[in-house]
Amino acid sequence: MESYRNPVLTGAVFAPLIICAAVSPFRHSFDNANAALLLVLVIVAVASFGVRPAGVVAAVSSAVWFDFFLTVPYNRLTIENQDDIETTILLVVIGAAVTEIAIWGRRQQARASRQTGYLAGVMTTSQAIAAGGSTAEVIDQVRTELTAVLRIDGCRFLAGGKREHSPQLNPDGSVSRRDRLIKVERDGLPTDAEIELVVQHAGVVQGRFLLTAASRISRPDLEQRLVAVALADQVGAALASQESTLRNP
Repeated sequence: MESYRNPVLTGAVFAPLIICAAVSPFRHSFDNANAALLLVLVIVAVASFGVRPAGVVAAVSSAVWFDFFLTVPYNRLTIENQDDIETTILLVVIGAAVTEIAIWGRRQQARASRQTGYLAGVMTTSQAIAAGGSTAEVIDQVRTELTAVLRIDGCRFLAGGKREHSPQLNPDGSVSRRDRLIKVERDGLPTDAEIELVVQHAGVVQGRFLLTAASRISRPDLEQRLVAVALADQVGAALASQESTLRNP
């Protein structure tokens, strides 16, 4: 966003000025309602970038220059006509509303994109298991997926059923430390200790991933944490299948 934030803000300031100045020579024959529609188009265009300050600035700039160039008395920030007052207010209100709608739409689009990525990661792991990939390869792949999904520094896998007294990422997606739930969305994942994600299958613990989130605060949402649990369960299934094969060659 930073790459286009400044140009969008600049456009939000000057585009309404340019349009109002260009229309002003024809203000006696050009209906103000049509000029307002042009300004609304500018506001929508700016808001589509999803930069909230730019949308607000475009709305305010449109109202100011509409008042200055196109309402009586001209070239003054004063409005005498009731209809023009209502139009100016509507420009600001519409601008704010359109900006919020655009930001909401972008968030929904980003969420859908993330969900597609999560599903792709789970499917890739499932395909690797179905294709008979080695458990070492599956574990390495899941380590990479966990690091990306949870936005953490990294993780390591330890085999065996021994449990540590470290923070836990539980099967329901919650995170706890000594039976105390951690509000991840507010406080983030613990940074002072590795977080244990148990790898199990059919109630049998096969090992655990130890997650590291030390360099920055990561706040994965519940959906991301549940994806992490699903990935760990796939490793559990792969390890259980390997054990069964070794016992019954």
